[in-house]
This record gives sequence, C-alpha cells and structure tokens, in this order.
Amino acid sequence: MRLDRLAVRPLRAAARSGRGILSDEAERAVDGVLAGPLPESVARSLAAHNVIERFATELLDTGASSEQLEAVLEQVLRSSALEKWVTSGEAGRLMDPLVDRVLRSAALKETMFSIVESPQLRHALSHQTKGFGDEVAAAARARAVRSDDAVEGRIHRWLRLRRADGPRPFAGFATRAVGLVIDAVLAQVAFLVGAGSLIVVGSLVGASETDSLMRSFAGAIWLIAGAAYFAGFWSSSGQTPGMRLMGIRVVDRNGTPPSLLRSLLRFVAFLLAIVPLFAGFLTVFVDRRRRALHDLIARTVVLHDDDPSSVEPDLLEVSSVSSDLPAETPPAASVPRKRVVAAK
Repeated sequence: MRLDRLAVRPLRAAARSGRGILSDEAERAVDGVLAGPLPESVARSLAAHNVIERFATELLDTGASSEQLEAVLEQVLRSSALEKWVTSGEAGRLMDPLVDRVLRSAALKETMFSIVESPQLRHALSHQTKGFGDEVAAAARARAVRSDDAVEGRIHRWLRLRRADGPRPFAGFATRAVGLVIDAVLAQVAFLVGAGSLIVVGSLVGASETDSLMRSFAGAIWLIAGAAYFAGFWSSSGQTPGMRLMGIRVVDRNGTPPSLLRSLLRFVAFLLAIVPLFAGFLTVFVDRRRRALHDLIARTVVLHDDDPSSVEPDLLEVSSVSSDLPAETPPAASVPRKRVVAAK
C-alpha cells in the first residue's frame, strides 16, 4: 500500500498543476474574447432577435411568483459583480447599440411629438411663466412701496412735517413713477404707429417730413394718442397697463373709475404737471392722500389695487386740499353777547 501511494503521488501532483495551467489559459481566453468585437456582436444579435423580450416572456409564463422574481432581481442588483461590470465600461459598450436603436425609432419620435403638442404641457408652461411674472411684479410692487415710505419719510424729516401713522392705501411717488414710465413707453409706441401711418400717407401725396404741416399733424397725433391711451384706460377700468403692473388704480370720491370727462380733465392737468420739470408731482410728498397736481384738479386719488369699498369714506373725500403740516389750534368760537334791552 505504501508503494502504491508513492507511485500515485506524482500523478496527483501533475493533475493539480495541470488544472492551474488550464484555468489560467481559460481566463486569458475569456479576456481576449471580451476585449474583441464579440460583445457588440452579441448585443446586436440580442436586439435583432428580441432575445431579452423572449426571455422575460418565457420567464413570466413559467409561473414564477412575483416574490421570486423580486428576490432574483434584488439579488442581481445587489451583486458586486454587476457593479464591477457596470463601472468597467463594458455595460456602456453593450447598451450603446440598444439605446441608439431606441432613439432612432419612429415610436419614440411620435411619443415626443405627442408630449410637446399636448395641452397639458402648454398649460404647465403657461402657468409656470405666469407664476414667474406674478412673482417679479409682486417683488417690484413691494420694493416700490418701501421706496415710497422711505423717500416720503426723509422729506418729512427735512421739512419737519407730521407723518401719518400706519400704512396708507394711497400710492406714493416711486410706485406712480414706475407705472408712469411703463405707460409712457406704451403710449409712445402707439404714437409711433400713428406717426408712421401719417408719414406713409404724406409720402403718397408728396408731402415732406420736415413740412410744418406734417409736424403739426404729428403733434396732434401725439396728443390724441396720449389722451386716448390714458383717458381711455382711466375711465374704463381705472388703471393703465403700467398701473396694473404696479397694482394701483385711480378712483373718484365714490371709489369708482372716473368718468371720461373727468379723465380728460385729469390728462390735461397731467400734462401741466409734467411741463415744469415734473414739479406738479411734488405735492405727493406733502398731501395726506398723496395726490399730485392732476389729482387735485380732477378730484381723484390713486389707491393700491385693493377693494376701494374697504377704504374709509373720509379718505376718499377729495374736495379739499389736505397736507401733513402740523395742525394749528383753531381759535375759540366767539360767543355772541346777549343784549340787554332796557325796559322803558
């Protein structure tokens, strides 16, 4: 028995060394195969013959329970070999042909077009844009209101005027100025359209652009466009587009938009307030209701865009001029003396 063992021992040692050599050769062969074009060919073949779909269908048809499938998938996803294979880059090389085929498919293009043309997407985009515009407008309004209070407070300290306590519903100088700039741009656009039409008509009849008659017509068109813009918006809704953006509106003593005649009067007084380098707007800083010259003449006030019915009626009373100057103590009323009639 000992002799037999001694005879078999070299054979066993040769077998073990042979297995090591074969395993090394097999590993090198597998590495060579994977480094070549074989994985791409396999991926194209799998995609062409729908092997994955057939495999999944057959697996589901075998009657495997959902718990078993979930356990298998979880085990595959948690395996270190899969993670190593994905990070090595081989997964990308295998999936590139599949992804390219999916992206070039007509079904995907049709799906994308249907999503882009869907009313739900258009509604979401319009709602998002509207929400962004509302946020920008709200931020501009808040900043303008803070500027109103800051500038007015500084001027009141300089002039030693008494300032009203608490928030007021009337629009201040900064808010009205921003709205006026926006309205001036829009009114100028309307004027340019009218002036361009006049120039075209004048060129057809042979009139010169430097002719005095053409300049007079241009000035008349500017007045008409401005009056139609401002008076039209004031009398219809009480606010121009610029005032709407800043959240303010003009009302009369009843809290309603002024009539067309009052709006035209306010526009003429508005031009008079602009002529002396906007000096007609300085009364906003000293008036209790923040009224400018055209508000005093037309008997209107400019409120923040809230419900005018929530404003106290005495604040809407615009028949008299009020300021923030310290109130003086009224003189004592004189009491008439009783006449004593002597009886004869």
